[in-house]
Amino acid sequence: MTSVGIDVSKVKSTVCILRPYGEVIASPYEVQHSEPEIKELISRIKAVDGEVQIVMEATGAYHLPLLSSFKEAGLFVSVVNPLSMKRYASTAIRKGKTDKMDAVRIANYGIDNWFKLVDYILPDEIYAQLRILGRQYAHYITIRIESKLALTNLLDRTMPGIKSLLS
Repeated sequence: MTSVGIDVSKVKSTVCILRPYGEVIASPYEVQHSEPEIKELISRIKAVDGEVQIVMEATGAYHLPLLSSFKEAGLFVSVVNPLSMKRYASTAIRKGKTDKMDAVRIANYGIDNWFKLVDYILPDEIYAQLRILGRQYAHYITIRIESKLALTNLLDRTMPGIKSLLS
């Protein structure tokens, strides 16, 4: 029973590998999101004896390269909601927020919730494309609203009362 906690950032991740009762297999260390380093991490995880579960927080799009590499390698990966992780971290006696501490917390979360963790299933390609299109549409609407507000503000400053003539 080994838990791999990964604190994912934009360009790198911090990895900690723990067993129950605080046995440290690998102290927190950084892994760049490059293909050779991800492959090295996968081989290191596969070299660990016994059952291994990888736990990481959902971070928008930052965790996706690691997630897809792990799933292609056939590893168990559980993607945890950040709110659940925040609630778990708030119960700790020691507070602090560093990447290394977060990786240890995530690995401990994996041990404490070993039997509740669910293996992530990659979505269908169509679902993934629809999700991306939905995000792009929402971004477009945000830009459109901000542009309208900026134009209205500019008109009010340069030509007061012009809106009553145009409507």
